[in-house]
Amino acid sequence: MVNEDPALSISDLAFQFDAETGPILKIKSWEVDRGKQVFLQGASGSGKSSLLTLLAGLQVPTLGEVRVLGTTISSLSNHERDRFRALNIGVVFQQFNLIPYLSVMDNILLAAKFGGKEGLSVRQRATELLSRVNLKAELYGRKSIDLSVGQQQRVAIVRALINYPALLLVDEPTSALDKANRDSFLTLLLEVLAENNCAMVFVSHDSDIGKHFSNRIELSELNQIGVNT
Repeated sequence: MVNEDPALSISDLAFQFDAETGPILKIKSWEVDRGKQVFLQGASGSGKSSLLTLLAGLQVPTLGEVRVLGTTISSLSNHERDRFRALNIGVVFQQFNLIPYLSVMDNILLAAKFGGKEGLSVRQRATELLSRVNLKAELYGRKSIDLSVGQQQRVAIVRALINYPALLLVDEPTSALDKANRDSFLTLLLEVLAENNCAMVFVSHDSDIGKHFSNRIELSELNQIGVNT
């Protein structure tokens, strides 16, 4: 049996915005296996979003390492990190970050292009994923700015999955949804991830969301800030 690196691993991580403020995150170690979905809960202002940007390689730790699929992403150049992220990590931001005046399909195909994927097969995968998340074909040509919040959410998920990532990072994307739509979305998301064998870290302050996940952890269990050691 091949011994694979985990989807994500952290060792001796510390992060601070500047020398004046001191660290906001100190995490000794943490791993997420391939194909595993984890709910990471923390209060507002606890550093959840900062941790997610470190896992995505959008920021680099002050100390320590973040490894995705065995690659220490902080050791890569900015260009190499962008390329690695495009190929291996999907990110769903709290505000979705769709390009407002591009169509649904063009938002997705642009993400595929960043990952070096173009052509009919990419468009077919986009269509299959859009259908899987229950977005009607009549919306594929519509500008993302003209979509409802729930529709934008589904486009953001498809865009994040288009390049077959091994790891999906999700930052509170359900905050604008009512409970029924939120629960429906989470059930669908977990099904789609299982079908694509994709690991996920889903961060939120809402403990009620955690009931959808078999793997749950509090950021305070990981973060050693304020703990005497």
